[in-house]
Amino acid sequence: MPGELDGVRGRQSSSMADVARLAGVSPITVSRVANGHESVQGSTRERVLAAMQTLSYRPNSAARALATGRFGRIGVITSSLSMYGSAQTINGIVIAAEHAGYSVTLMPVRSISQGDVIGAFDRLSKQEVDGVIVIVEARLIGGQGLALPRGIPAVVADSGGASEYIVVDSDQEGGARLATQHLLDLGHRTVWHVAGPANSFSAESRRRGWRATLKAAGIDPPKVLRGDWTNQTGYRQGRVLAADPEVTAVFAANDQTALGVMRACHEARRDVPGDISVVGFDNMLDSDAFWPPLTSVVQRFGEVGRLCVDSLLHEIRHDTGELRTHIVETSLIVRDSTAAPG
Repeated sequence: MPGELDGVRGRQSSSMADVARLAGVSPITVSRVANGHESVQGSTRERVLAAMQTLSYRPNSAARALATGRFGRIGVITSSLSMYGSAQTINGIVIAAEHAGYSVTLMPVRSISQGDVIGAFDRLSKQEVDGVIVIVEARLIGGQGLALPRGIPAVVADSGGASEYIVVDSDQEGGARLATQHLLDLGHRTVWHVAGPANSFSAESRRRGWRATLKAAGIDPPKVLRGDWTNQTGYRQGRVLAADPEVTAVFAANDQTALGVMRACHEARRDVPGDISVVGFDNMLDSDAFWPPLTSVVQRFGEVGRLCVDSLLHEIRHDTGELRTHIVETSLIVRDSTAAPG
């Protein structure tokens, strides 16, 4: 085997037969793995993929498309690579696509507009993709619903406003209810909210969950303070809240906003959680390293990414035309930033 492997590596390019020989399978099995067929699973699939990597084998996309009608590539349109949620969802998409034998072409858009999204979709359609995942909030696109060209299967992530497509989203409103109810259960008389942008579907879903929870408890919700997902606006609004002795509990739209709120509380000498309890949303990496460690709503971004890929590949392979919405459950992880009021 070592001599055979060395001989194969010495060639300028490897063939399907080389991969089959190294993996100990038939060439048709290699073809099925390369084309993303679901019939090959488990250790056999992993062995073929490992052999492909060892031999730097690259299936010919033109030949594959001719044989299967597919290119083995999906496109991803996103409006933000810097936002934690989008980056983690894309990571989940890449992992799931790789496991299914697909590659990913990323197409960022500079601004959130219908024209930019359609332009990105059109560019991807010319780059031999079998389907597209869109991570752009439909509500942000000029207040209008998302409208994509027909002909290529599409899935929309994190946007409950895109009812004409397969949608995968986290339970934003349910997560906000968990956060708000947790603070009420600790004994706080009410909960203030530093929200995300008003034109964000995710932010509005979280605001609705916060408001509905207070209403259900017979509490008139206080005025919403607006942010833009950043710790800077969290800090600015946090200074307003920290200056009010009536404020004892804050639900922030995301963890970065919560970080800014906590900084403002520290500077105002309002102890967290002794004077003010703070809850975030996302459970971003290192939220447990905030001081104090942040209580936060957990979003399963990897699961969102996996469901996006699974839903898209199902539509590519079966062309059902079904409009489905997949909601991924959220949960609350309690840390040291929340406590009963002093």
